[in-house]
Amino acid sequence: MHGQIEENGIMVTEKLFGTLPTGEDILLYTLRNRNGLEVEIMNYGGIIVSIRTPDRHGKFDDIVLGFDDLQGYLGYHPFYGAIVGRFANRIRNATFHLDGNQYTLAANIPPHHLHGGNKGFDKVVWKCRTEQETDKARVILTYFSPDMEEGYPGNLDVEVIYSLTDSNELELSYSASTDKPTIINLTNHSYFNLKGAGEGTALDHILQINADEITNTDESLIPTGELIKVEGTPFDFRKPCRIGARIDADNILLKNGGGYDQNFVIRQSADSLTLAARVEEPHSGRVMEVFTTEPGMQLFTANFGDGITVGKGGRKYHARDAFCLETQHFPDAPNHPEFQSTVLRPGEQFSSKTVFSFSTFDK
Repeated sequence: MHGQIEENGIMVTEKLFGTLPTGEDILLYTLRNRNGLEVEIMNYGGIIVSIRTPDRHGKFDDIVLGFDDLQGYLGYHPFYGAIVGRFANRIRNATFHLDGNQYTLAANIPPHHLHGGNKGFDKVVWKCRTEQETDKARVILTYFSPDMEEGYPGNLDVEVIYSLTDSNELELSYSASTDKPTIINLTNHSYFNLKGAGEGTALDHILQINADEITNTDESLIPTGELIKVEGTPFDFRKPCRIGARIDADNILLKNGGGYDQNFVIRQSADSLTLAARVEEPHSGRVMEVFTTEPGMQLFTANFGDGITVGKGGRKYHARDAFCLETQHFPDAPNHPEFQSTVLRPGEQFSSKTVFSFSTFDK
């Protein structure tokens, strides 16, 4: 099964990527702009399989970690490239209360809940269709999550749109509606290395984050409800700094996470896209900027790579070979009324948007 749409240099292609044990075909969609930048997305988990961008010399490399075939994604992996939901990040004791009712979720990191449970949005097959405009190609993914799936109340209709523009921007637009009060927090969990996937450590990337505060966490990486000023801490990325410059500092939060695994409170512009982060890779000259409407962003430095997992091209992935910038509402928000609400009610529409913008800089 394959197809192709092309207009004015914008291209969308579709091909068979593999077959699930159930016999269901998994399709791979490739978005390509007139500059040659390509993004591959599959309908299993809505996973971003690859992003190929040029370095300062025009050489294209894939900058996200993952696998060469479907089989790799069907085994255990740390959410490479996936849509995460219904609720991204952690929920304490895998429980929350809503309108006087207690709901119990899967304790998939006992005793807590992580990234939607045992079979979150990262492990389901999404329905897909493609569209294009003169300067944009997109894949539109939809999923119906039935009432009480993974313990979450309400029938939820979810739509995620991946759009690639001729401005070298990958736009992720999320929307959802429900027939019963529920909670929702969606993100994408791509692992980036701007040198190229499997090209070694990400600690030499230069990172800037538009945040004055982080959410404090306990030893289980669950928010306490307190916000901590980044000033004078290893979490101060208000000015560009090497990711690895302070990652091994004598700091209890870094020790609990084995490195960076923290939610940053983004300085937001009301209801509009805000520059959350900028990353530069000195050797390749690649730059990635992250814009979002979300109030938070998790910096995770792939702290637990085992050096055994074989990724693309037969290369092994080690700890800190990548970084994640997961735009989100705050972890454990349903249990913290002081955080921005993640409750979605009938008649309301959940929506958020994140943009990854790719460019280069000269030496």
